[in-house]
Amino acid sequence: MKEKVIVIGGPTASGKTRLGIDLAKKINGEIISCDSMQIYKDMTIGTAKPTADERKEAKHYLIDFVLPSQRYSVAEYKKDAENIIKKIIKNGRMPIIVGGTGLYLNSLIYGIDYPEIETDLKYRESLESRVQQEGLEKLYNEAKMIDNKAVEKISHNDKKRILRILEIYHSTSKTKTELEEESRKNGPKYDYKIFILNMDREKLYDRINKRVDFMINNGLIEEVNNLLKKYKDFPTAMQGLGYKEVVEYLEKKINIEEMINKIKQESRRYAKRQITWFKAYKNAVWLDAENKNNVEIIMNSIKNT
Repeated sequence: MKEKVIVIGGPTASGKTRLGIDLAKKINGEIISCDSMQIYKDMTIGTAKPTADERKEAKHYLIDFVLPSQRYSVAEYKKDAENIIKKIIKNGRMPIIVGGTGLYLNSLIYGIDYPEIETDLKYRESLESRVQQEGLEKLYNEAKMIDNKAVEKISHNDKKRILRILEIYHSTSKTKTELEEESRKNGPKYDYKIFILNMDREKLYDRINKRVDFMINNGLIEEVNNLLKKYKDFPTAMQGLGYKEVVEYLEKKINIEEMINKIKQESRRYAKRQITWFKAYKNAVWLDAENKNNVEIIMNSIKNT
């Protein structure tokens, strides 16, 4: 019989962090972050990491451990997360996965072994050059022709994932979707109990807008400025939502009002894509994010399965 692991997912700004901590305190749990931006050091404000006080309330893993100048793959996340799950269970505690990065979640709950594909730097440089010369939309359409199923799950502005689809096909002659389907045959190592937070769309968007204002008022621009001074290369980190828009502002490509509005708009779009993504989880239990009894609902659900 497989060991149980709790998953708390949901769109950005829906309250996953607080729910995860409250649950961990009730059931002797420890939290594994499932956020592709919170992994980075020195990127705190724009990633809405749990605060130092929140991390004292419950043990957190996979936060603040990768330099922004480094690459970190989904395959690495799966390996690291499963090792930590094993450790938590061995110590007699309950693992709680908390976050909204769909690819990270899929790697665990479906047991997907993403291949470690060696980066063809020349090919990557050629793609980056084409983005500058021809525009990202052309490469987006090429990726769509190669692997429409994978492209449906991402934004037309998501350069990192668009280029990744092209790189995978270039290196393996197989699509990202084909590789994922092949790897799913082994299945997951654990019995994942999935809970998804959701709320009225307008209320969620209002929370997102207020969160962006909070980030700006609490030093997001200064944070990005410091990152640009401290690190020379950002293979992935500066593609993060909120960061790339601030870079555009610092480079005087947009003004501050345009920057703020762009972050809010892209954050709302991201939340919408996350909700669509999570709807594919057929065995998930959907929770009203504003329900104060969600900890008890999760505890009762776990007892009965």
